[in-house]
Amino acid sequence: MGRAFEVRKVSMAKTAGQKSKVYSKYGKQLYVAAKNGGPDPAANLVLRGLIEKAKRDQVPGHVIDKAIDKASGVGGEDFVSCRYEGYGPGSCAVIIDCLTDNNMRTITDVRNCFTKTNSKMGAPGSVIHGFDHLAIFSFKGKDSDTVLDALLTAEVDVTDVEFEEGVVTVFAPASEFYKAKSSLNAAFPDVTIEVEEIAFIPTARVDIGADDRPMFDKFLNMLNECDDVQEVYHNVNL
Repeated sequence: MGRAFEVRKVSMAKTAGQKSKVYSKYGKQLYVAAKNGGPDPAANLVLRGLIEKAKRDQVPGHVIDKAIDKASGVGGEDFVSCRYEGYGPGSCAVIIDCLTDNNMRTITDVRNCFTKTNSKMGAPGSVIHGFDHLAIFSFKGKDSDTVLDALLTAEVDVTDVEFEEGVVTVFAPASEFYKAKSSLNAAFPDVTIEVEEIAFIPTARVDIGADDRPMFDKFLNMLNECDDVQEVYHNVNL
């Protein structure tokens, strides 16, 4: 299906930004995970997964510890998740996931990104039907068949397994994330999973014209500069 390279590239680029942006992003996510499920990673699978992901993205230990310690205290921020959809430059489909403690501020910032790039913010559900919500795991391997057999034996609901340029990429429904992860770790204990995330993957990609590309880049940059934006998904062929 040829999606593996695109998925890995988007995974690395979609919210890269500067280090401060990355640290802020993980700080909020870790805080929410610890606040909702408890500060003990051994008992909180969501938190444990986030800690592992943050470390792979070279987030310092003190940033991780500070977010968890903050969640262990009384009171603190009350972050909620919100999702916005719409059409970016060249009529591409866009999904924006945020964490915020002020909905009015966040929607104003996101709407500003659409307005200043001649884009159109849509209603909930306007573009999400064109994406699959998938758990994604990527790691170095020799073939896809061995991995597929191991997952099917563990009764994991696998959507697809790809092998490209020495890298295996597993796609499964988002609800199968932890089952798939534990099955992969059990079947291949010596393998390092380089990408493990839940993401929206477009069912079809579109090309945008050269005239729209500068505005598209501006649109993504503006979104990545918004403190509350956590993830940006789109269906553009890069």
